[in-house]
Amino acid sequence: MQTSLLNYIPEEAQTLIAELLAIDNLIVKVKKERKTRHGDYRELPNGKHQITINSNLNRYRFLITLIHEIAHFEAYNNYGRFIKPHGKEWKHTFQHLMLPFLRPEIFPLELLPLLANHFKNPKASSDTDTKLALALKQFNEDNDKTYVFDVPLNSRFKLYNGRVFKKGNKRRKRYECVEINTGKLYLFNPNAEVEVLD
Repeated sequence: MQTSLLNYIPEEAQTLIAELLAIDNLIVKVKKERKTRHGDYRELPNGKHQITINSNLNRYRFLITLIHEIAHFEAYNNYGRFIKPHGKEWKHTFQHLMLPFLRPEIFPLELLPLLANHFKNPKASSDTDTKLALALKQFNEDNDKTYVFDVPLNSRFKLYNGRVFKKGNKRRKRYECVEINTGKLYLFNPNAEVEVLD
């Protein structure tokens, strides 16, 4: 296993990850933060397979993301290239790969019930599982972030890309927010990280 990965995952998970990567012979690269994704998987033109993962993830999110991307490779290998990226084949593969890691030696006890619930039907991104995403964020080094659910009603906030919004009412799961410049309505996950302006 690439030694740089050892710095990013829980120590108790390292042997299991080494076994997975030895079998799969994947290239794993740690990248600078990308705002739109935690990681990705792709087949390279030379026929090799590569996973990239953001370096700014805490070790639990990094581990989940790594296994998420390994599951893409495994599903691709086992079911062919014409499956849906996050379809039933990928979900089944992700569940199967994740199961040996769902132990208190690897994840904190407060995360295990949330992970167990999430993996009944894993989504394309763990960020869409609000409870799990918020629980994972408590392990981030930089913990002074503000989330949409914390922003007062009718207050303005800014995204990392500079776009400014005004927070509105909550629908079932997401908040209605109007972009100031365009007047367009957008729906935000409660756990989206933002900068409050007023």
